Amino acid sequence: MKELAAMFEDAGCAKVQTYIQSGNVLFQSEPALAEDIPGLVSSAVFSRFGIQVPIVTRTTNELADIVRSNPFMAAGADPDKLHVVFLAHRPDEASFRSLDPNRSRGDDFAASGRHVYLHCPNGLARTRLTNSYFDSRLSTTSTTRNWRTTVKLLEMSQAMAQE
Repeated sequence: MKELAAMFEDAGCAKVQTYIQSGNVLFQSEPALAEDIPGLVSSAVFSRFGIQVPIVTRTTNELADIVRSNPFMAAGADPDKLHVVFLAHRPDEASFRSLDPNRSRGDDFAASGRHVYLHCPNGLARTRLTNSYFDSRLSTTSTTRNWRTTVKLLEMSQAMAQE
């Protein structure tokens, strides 16, 4: 994670912090640079480690909207059964409509903008609503975080913005 944080710093980011060992990085950047960060860091990871890793970013305001708008939380779902699939790009409406609501019995999802909310009562390891499924149907790249991590990232991001 230290090397990953250094790659964000080399890409022009400030106040770089990592959270747990799963590639969560918080940072500040100039607005003009924000769109370039994923490509710059992905290229740096490839140069250093020889692997292609997608970088998916969200602003503090986007995270706040995601946390505020979770339809499963509003319905009283157990937070331990909730996840967010963060999409690199916003799919078109036809792609969203192509998602099969019956793909994974007992699980549910709600797609919106550049993310998909997941409710997986039997656990994420048992769902058929995988990153591969969403990537192939939505023609994008995704990464999934559990609900508690998503909320913690928002809290950390808000604290960083107030510093």
